[in-house]
Amino acid sequence: MFSRLDPLLHSPLRLAVMSLLISVEKADFNFLKEKTESTAGNLSVQITKLEQAGYVAVTKGYKGKRPHTSCQITPKGEKAFEAYVNSINNYINPSK
Repeated sequence: MFSRLDPLLHSPLRLAVMSLLISVEKADFNFLKEKTESTAGNLSVQITKLEQAGYVAVTKGYKGKRPHTSCQITPKGEKAFEAYVNSINNYINPSK
């Protein structure tokens, strides 16, 4: 009846990152840091975990002379996020 929740997405910060990325084409690191109210170090670790799982693609480069990192949800990440949301909905409304 209840499906297993993806432990990678069950982390509050990783879930917040995925929730933001699902609604935009790309997001830069500072945007994600500001919206999640996370430290740079913690956010970096969580983004790396999502990238290693294939849920997020990370692009690193420069804007002028400053480093610039942007993130984009992958098709695999979209599917995982949708499955996670559906599972949560089943927990909330098990009769549906």
